[in-house]
Amino acid sequence: MPTPQIVWLRRDLRLADQPAFAAAAAAGPVIPVYVLDDAGAGSRQLGGASRWWLHHSLAALEVQLQKQGMRLILRRGKAAEELVRLADETGAGAIHAIRHYEPWWKNAEEELSGQLELCLQDGNYLLPPGSVRTGAGKLYRIYTPFARAAMQMLPQRDPIEAPPLTSPQNWPQSDRLTDWHLLPSKPDWAAGFAAEWTAGEDAAHAQLDAFVQHVASYDDQRNLPAIDGTSRLSPHLHWGEISPTQVWKALEGRDGTGVQTYRSELLWRDFAQNVICQFRDYDHESYRDRFKQFPWRQIEQDSAAAADLRAWQEGRTGYPIVDAGMRQLWQIGWMHNRVRMITASFLIKHLLIDWTIGERWFWDTLVDADFGNNSVNWQWVAGTGVDTSLFTRIMAPLSQSDKFDAGEYIRQWVPELADLPDEQIHDPDGKCRPSAYPDRRIPHREARERALAAYRTMREKAG
Repeated sequence: MPTPQIVWLRRDLRLADQPAFAAAAAAGPVIPVYVLDDAGAGSRQLGGASRWWLHHSLAALEVQLQKQGMRLILRRGKAAEELVRLADETGAGAIHAIRHYEPWWKNAEEELSGQLELCLQDGNYLLPPGSVRTGAGKLYRIYTPFARAAMQMLPQRDPIEAPPLTSPQNWPQSDRLTDWHLLPSKPDWAAGFAAEWTAGEDAAHAQLDAFVQHVASYDDQRNLPAIDGTSRLSPHLHWGEISPTQVWKALEGRDGTGVQTYRSELLWRDFAQNVICQFRDYDHESYRDRFKQFPWRQIEQDSAAAADLRAWQEGRTGYPIVDAGMRQLWQIGWMHNRVRMITASFLIKHLLIDWTIGERWFWDTLVDADFGNNSVNWQWVAGTGVDTSLFTRIMAPLSQSDKFDAGEYIRQWVPELADLPDEQIHDPDGKCRPSAYPDRRIPHREARERALAAYRTMREKAG
């Protein structure tokens, strides 16, 4: 009988268009394995919301595998060590995996490749990170020319079918998923997640099918938080329950600016990986050196700053659209993209709190928390990144709320304001502000002036 082949799963929890499964199935019996590697991830262990999604995604994948008489093997520990141990137990001839670009996964791949035959495939992005280069052969650092060049290379291939899988003669031992305790214990802070999300490959394709029916209006509706106008595919793409190639293919034959806009956002995922391939510390180190001189408020020494941070985290800033976004994030593990920008700008520029603190909060609370996207997006808003907005572009939450018609969104997530009329809900000041709703942490004009003064101080120090 052919030698068993291990498929090492990470953020690629699907059977269709999964090149590692296809390569392994062509070589012999398949042993699918997921290793929960908290030690290897170091400070980048999965956040609470990610653990919730992972539990349900692994459970859904196991059901799919069982339909083919297969199992999902679960191990916990350092990935390279566990996979070497598993290969010894099973006599596996090779380990097949989709290539990953997060620093801790690159470290694990390097460690493993020195001990076993590691067969890495591309498959989590439209184009292999590092393959889109300038005429001089360098990696891009600006999105627009990157996207223009990438578009000339797409589509590269069609999605591949899920392969038939053959089980090994003997299955190795596996942990029980429930013993990992990925789900929160009492109190269940994730109670609202289940009503909002269904994890797994089948759910991902159902969501894609629903999205393509209204993708024509995507460009018009994606910035309106009160409307369900976004794809809601981000967690499915992050966990690899569906591939971007499958999404790209599903949009073929559909016209309109909505298709092009959404495709540009798929390319932003690729661009984010392109950035972290160049800068491994992008999640905690500002690309622009002068921001090392920025006078961020220090929450460890400044009780007022610490109180402001807690108010932001809990959705009690006194700015309705900011509070709606932060409460939505806590209750369902996701936030509308336009509101992500508004809430991030508020933390950085209204409260003068270091962007890395906000990035870590999103890492812990988002079901789609992605190392590349999260760090690139936060640095973009902060003005610190390689491709970035200007720090001096300070979003005005009140006018943003009105501009993007967020009234019903605020009513949904900030019930204290539900009875306010449209003309007051964006800016409930004075007598119309309910007593249960907090005052603003800082007036907008004062916050803007303080932020610009801090920016000038940084420039003077940086020289």
